[in-house]
Amino acid sequence: MNTNDETAGTPGSTVGFEADIRPLFRELDRSSMLETFDLWKYDDVVSNQDAILGHLVAGSMPCDGPWPQSHIALLRRWIDDGSQP
Repeated sequence: MNTNDETAGTPGSTVGFEADIRPLFRELDRSSMLETFDLWKYDDVVSNQDAILGHLVAGSMPCDGPWPQSHIALLRRWIDDGSQP
């Protein structure tokens, strides 16, 4: 599945890190966070997923403007469904 795929995030579909979540993080987002962790690495994102979600919901991440609610909902669903690779 891919974030551009019409089925991404639909009920019954599996949300995965590589196909759905990683593409949400841009190069700018990644480079801004590299001193702390790598947004393009599954283990790093899983280890920090609650903090990442909290910052996204609060609008303090990314630094240049908030994510669309659809992106936040997809990340929340991925976390709620067990953070699949």
